[in-house]
Amino acid sequence: MSRRDFLKGALAAGTCHALSSLAPPAWIAAAAEDAAARWAHGEPANQPMGTARGIHPGRVAWVHDPGAAHWDGDAEAGGWHEDRCTDPVRADRMLRQSLKALTGAKSDAEAWSRLFRHANQSRGRGAAGYQPGEKVAVKLNLNCCKRHTEAGQGLYNTPQLTIALVRQLVQAGVRPDDLVVYDASRFVPDSIFDPCHAEFPGIRFEDRDGGEGRFKVEPDLKTPLYFGDPATPDHGKTYLPKSATAAVYQINAAVLKAHSLAGVTLCAKNHFGSVYRENTGPGDAHRGWNPSHLHQSISVARRPMGTYNALVDLMGHPDLGGKTILYLLDALYAAPHQSGRPEKWLSPPAVNDWTSSVLVSQDPVAIESVAVDFLGAEASASAVVGAVDNYLHEAALAQQPPSGVRYAPAGDAWPLTSLGVHEHWNDPQRRQYTRNLGTGEGIELVAG
Repeated sequence: MSRRDFLKGALAAGTCHALSSLAPPAWIAAAAEDAAARWAHGEPANQPMGTARGIHPGRVAWVHDPGAAHWDGDAEAGGWHEDRCTDPVRADRMLRQSLKALTGAKSDAEAWSRLFRHANQSRGRGAAGYQPGEKVAVKLNLNCCKRHTEAGQGLYNTPQLTIALVRQLVQAGVRPDDLVVYDASRFVPDSIFDPCHAEFPGIRFEDRDGGEGRFKVEPDLKTPLYFGDPATPDHGKTYLPKSATAAVYQINAAVLKAHSLAGVTLCAKNHFGSVYRENTGPGDAHRGWNPSHLHQSISVARRPMGTYNALVDLMGHPDLGGKTILYLLDALYAAPHQSGRPEKWLSPPAVNDWTSSVLVSQDPVAIESVAVDFLGAEASASAVVGAVDNYLHEAALAQQPPSGVRYAPAGDAWPLTSLGVHEHWNDPQRRQYTRNLGTGEGIELVAG
């Protein structure tokens, strides 16, 4: 079914509003004609699988503020990334609210303290919090940034929420010199670097080439990735950045997008910007920071449920998911494609408006499950087709996944256990999970 036909059906059902402003880009119309069927989860709603994680297990905190994003959509007149289009005060407040809702803390400092302490306790490092000298890596999704001066109509992390994140970390006691913000395969744009560097010159920014105040990201050739399917190209010869392996903690700061190959691109796929291979050839524009060898394993149109997915290896690697204290979805804007610019949504609570949301969790599977439900209910997200939640089943049941593969991404004798809890909400209107309903030990979606 094409996006045009889907929207016609939705309009006839009385569920769509103001469609005249949402003419699909040409790539969407072309891709939709050849795509698999529109995604719909195969298992019953509110049937959790896996083991919930977090201070409040399975909790995902969601803050929606329709005043935060107010870009007029005119790319010629200015970009969504400018302060006049995205409110920095509201973005800062949304992050503070979401973290307190996630942790149950009364103050910002207490929220961050709980996150660091819980991470250390979970990893057998005692009850201590962050200590000066411990590196904290922040992984952004800058997929649309092709140079430092990128004007940025394609969607990446909003500068407003990014500076709010680093500011709150510093206010909570993290030394700026211990913060590393990176995307290995792309560029940190001026819209993010300039305001952050002006306020916190000690923060280290790393991207593919470095220069202009940024540092060039370096691979750690002593830390290979091993894939659950050993036939995956460069099995044991895919490496992580030193900024990730040297960090004690990581924050996975992703964005809310559909994706033409994976169906969705959220926190898990954010780490496609964290993988390196040697000898990718002189024609490789990414200079080794190229995840194309993993594309086949994430194709939701070609790979059915119950098959191997490399996203699980990234989610479970001890230097990636194993160090992550916070999963953050910058959803002030959303995009229907990994390379597309933001589009307004049709579905509540953002009816013909920007998504204007922030989602946070300590459970990597739970936050992706909630985001998949949101994207699956949104008619304009036409790339959400095929076996979209296959990787969530694999991750939730990693110790005995439906595919039957053995996920041990560090290459050691210890295969992964459940990476978190997965389920689908009861419906797009009520948006309730089993912990909301008091019927099970799955996800809890709370408003900040």
